[in-house]
Amino acid sequence: MSALQIAVLALAAVLVFWMVGAYNRLMALRTAIGTAWQQVAEALARRGEAAQALAQALREPMAGEAKALDALLAAEAQVREAAAALGARPVRLEAALVLVKGEAAMGAAASRVLALLEQHPLLKVEPAIAEQAVVLADGGSRLAFARQRFNEAGAAYDEAIAEFPTRLLVPLYRFGPAGRL
Repeated sequence: MSALQIAVLALAAVLVFWMVGAYNRLMALRTAIGTAWQQVAEALARRGEAAQALAQALREPMAGEAKALDALLAAEAQVREAAAALGARPVRLEAALVLVKGEAAMGAAASRVLALLEQHPLLKVEPAIAEQAVVLADGGSRLAFARQRFNEAGAAYDEAIAEFPTRLLVPLYRFGPAGRL
């Protein structure tokens, strides 16, 4: 073997090892996004259960506010569907955007129901209603923390796919930017 052939083989070996290393790094970052998504999904599920239970508990005493309760349930269903879509592939940008829209609707509907509940102080003292209202209200802070971890994992992944020379491999691996919540 000539020196040129050895040099070409050594260069090819270095290139292959670098490609495998870059792929493994990107996959580890994608896994971190999936792990962070699990925390978001748990917070969303807990808040969704509280919203459903609160809407059912308030259905009879606040019959005049059925539209607000229906809006809360519709927004919760929208968030649940978007979360299921994003849960299948937590890196999908489009699914994250749909979830963000659903979250906006959920926040508005939950705020409205909680404001209506404030106008009925006798309902607030019932244990079932009070507990679900607290879970619904506190769900936002837990969700904010989980969302922050998800966004940080997505930012780390996006930085990695934008770095040179890794960005040369992105089309080969078919990786795209991660979504944010």
